[in-house]
Amino acid sequence: MQIGQVNQSVTPASALEQGVTSSSVISSDFETFLLMLTTQMENQDPLNPIESSDYAVQLATFSSVEQQVLTNDLLSNLSEQMGLMGMAQLAGWVGMEARAAAPAYFDGAPITLSPNPAAIAQEAVLVVRDASGNEVERIEIEASTGPVIWAGVDEDGNPRTEGLYSFELESYAHDDLIATTQVDVYSRISEARNEGGQTILILEGGVEVPASAVNALREAS
Repeated sequence: MQIGQVNQSVTPASALEQGVTSSSVISSDFETFLLMLTTQMENQDPLNPIESSDYAVQLATFSSVEQQVLTNDLLSNLSEQMGLMGMAQLAGWVGMEARAAAPAYFDGAPITLSPNPAAIAQEAVLVVRDASGNEVERIEIEASTGPVIWAGVDEDGNPRTEGLYSFELESYAHDDLIATTQVDVYSRISEARNEGGQTILILEGGVEVPASAVNALREAS
């Protein structure tokens, strides 16, 4: 398995080239500034010369701008390097199982669910829907946060059709429905990529979730 768009790195050579370019620009601007300053001194009014303190202020202002440019370049390079480190770390996620509130792909193997019923729930019902949103199964389960294994078989014990399935949990108290929440499921990670500065994980079946939505990882069973 491969990670998409991992090779978006800025090599040390390219980073050095960016630094050289920035330095060249700053050097060129400094020479322009000196030329302007010299011209200003040559053409000043002899009866109303510019105070030396004014020159000092101009030099200090330019120095401040120069330092800000260098700082911005440094921050930009650090940001790129940190992004690459994040992708490198995510490389280890590929092949593992991530837990997130998202549909799961059923290929005949049982799926591990992690329900989270309401705190005051006395009963809980697991609702299973197919890729079209049609309800295919309702299962009464304990109102606890313990893992639940969905076997993916019908009333006769026959495997259900392969494809994406989503899971909801209905929490009941005194026979009253008090909450309906999406259930976290474990799915294998097949790819990780960067889109607009956000890391997106591709799960089995083509399900896409942001890395920030993953709340647990485990070795693939």
